[in-house]
Amino acid sequence: MTDEAERPRRLVIALAALLSIYQVWQPLVGFLPPGALPFDNILGLQPATYFRPTHLTWILCLGYLVYPLPGRLRWLDYGVMALLAWACWRVLIFDYQGLDHLLYGLQSADFAAGVMLLAAALEMARRAVGPVMMAIGAVFLLYGMFGNFLPDVVATRGFSLERIVRFQVYTGAGLFGAPIGIAAGAVFSFVLFGAFLQVTGAGKFLIDLSFAAAGRFRGGPAKASVLASAAMGSISGSAIANTVTTGALTIPMMKKLGYRPEQAAGIEAGASTGGQIMPPIMGAGAFVMAEFTKTPYGDIVWMSLVPALLYFFSVLLYVHLMAVKAGFTGMRDATGAWQVIKDGVQYLLPLVLITVLLLWNYSPVLVGVAGTAAVLLASMLRAHARIGPAQVVEGLYRGALLAVPISVACAVAGVVVGTIGQTGVGLQFTESVVAMSQGYLWLALALVAVAALVLGMGLPATAAYIVLSVMTGPALQELGLALITAHMIIFWLAQTSNVTPPIALAAFAGAGVAGARPMRSAVEAFKLANGLFVIPLMMAFSPLLLAAGNGWAEVLPAALVTLLLVVMIAVTLERFAFTRLAGAWPLLSGLAAAALLIPLQWTRLCGALLAVVVLVINYRASRAAPQPYNS
Repeated sequence: MTDEAERPRRLVIALAALLSIYQVWQPLVGFLPPGALPFDNILGLQPATYFRPTHLTWILCLGYLVYPLPGRLRWLDYGVMALLAWACWRVLIFDYQGLDHLLYGLQSADFAAGVMLLAAALEMARRAVGPVMMAIGAVFLLYGMFGNFLPDVVATRGFSLERIVRFQVYTGAGLFGAPIGIAAGAVFSFVLFGAFLQVTGAGKFLIDLSFAAAGRFRGGPAKASVLASAAMGSISGSAIANTVTTGALTIPMMKKLGYRPEQAAGIEAGASTGGQIMPPIMGAGAFVMAEFTKTPYGDIVWMSLVPALLYFFSVLLYVHLMAVKAGFTGMRDATGAWQVIKDGVQYLLPLVLITVLLLWNYSPVLVGVAGTAAVLLASMLRAHARIGPAQVVEGLYRGALLAVPISVACAVAGVVVGTIGQTGVGLQFTESVVAMSQGYLWLALALVAVAALVLGMGLPATAAYIVLSVMTGPALQELGLALITAHMIIFWLAQTSNVTPPIALAAFAGAGVAGARPMRSAVEAFKLANGLFVIPLMMAFSPLLLAAGNGWAEVLPAALVTLLLVVMIAVTLERFAFTRLAGAWPLLSGLAAAALLIPLQWTRLCGALLAVVVLVINYRASRAAPQPYNS
């Protein structure tokens, strides 16, 4: 590598590592009394009005190095970075307590700095997240300016550019609002934790353990893929990234066993998407949910456990039925689970630690930092797992790079949320949803699901959840859902675009790894991941969440009904239970699923009885004519 090419790389590594150190330092310095450090106003704990602009500016500068313009145009990026540093300085010295900016508007320099930050965030969203993310942010800004020219149903008062910049940049409600605050705090700490899991080998240990636990069973590589993706999906923070990284190992093994390329890609995409809803680390959106609902993150982890287990049971069931139908066997040379645990037992310590701390409702920021420290400590406990300074720097570097698209997406989502608050369009949208649903909750949920699909085609799941929760959450509450239930449903539906045609991003990524047809892979992923639609419906119409007022006595019966429902849907779609369903039996199993879905006690009882009849008769048929498959 030439010196000219090496210099930007060194700058990226230095900037990224220093950002990670700064992010870790902030929660730790909070334990020191004010004035304990020299230069306390710089080295001490920063308030949100300083910390968020600093974080976002650092992220943007790093992003302009990582996602540069081509060729000689790269020098424009260095100019933008210099302007960003100046704009951040203007924001940091801004007099928030003064009245002049309210009475007379922003000074020219402050106005220019605000425009610079908004434009730079939108451009980085285009580079790091995608053009749709940038377009949505720009459309909402334009809506704030020219909403008075629109039809009455969506019209709003038009604001001047100066007022929009003042609201978006110099208050806590727009660019530097709650979404970027969460991204800069809890999300970054867990992204860093995930980066160190990968660098130290803990991620490989989780994958190896999944293969050891499930590899010997029928269709073992596919089942191991589901378990590994459940473990790694929330750590990676992205269903697409998890599909590519875990799928690079699991998809070839599934194909070698006999799964069609489209099936292998669909299985990996469905499992990787589920990683975003699997406790204890549920992806960035769960931290946003905790902030929006004012619910301790530990409570969100606890109430998410039953639905997440049901989802992964559903995916495993499809994988098993596919394997039995095709006569697949397990892996003959799979390493024993005990051997894998003996070699990497130290990596279980940080996972246990963060789970316990989250359930004890410690601050997610501190839990993430503690988890990162625990991973480093665990790697030092045994000689074969020890890492050196180079790996530590690599972990700091990877964590910051992984945070760039997340923080940028949250910043632009904050712009959208700010526009909704400034214009009041959220109330209009809520009224429209309630009116279109005609008071029927199931119809409102269908509208939210469609909106989630449309938004998810261009937005990351976290950004889609933020926008949906602000726009549709009040409508679901108005129709009778509790706050946390409404947000949990929206959070699940925000994941669906990863596996739903025509734009199934995780499935398309899996198809690339598998060499499969993208649309067929998306269909397979949608079939396996239908629990993302079914389980939220059951959340709405049965006490499936361990929330306030719902104990195990209420949740367990609802979970059993949902379990039977996902079984019957799988049996119907695969036309297979213990043996092949022939004649009218698939129709009867579909009727059983439909009856279980209807939120009436007598229909669910009839559905359960019909389901038992179908399963018992099919089991007896399989015993009478055993399948010629190897076990």
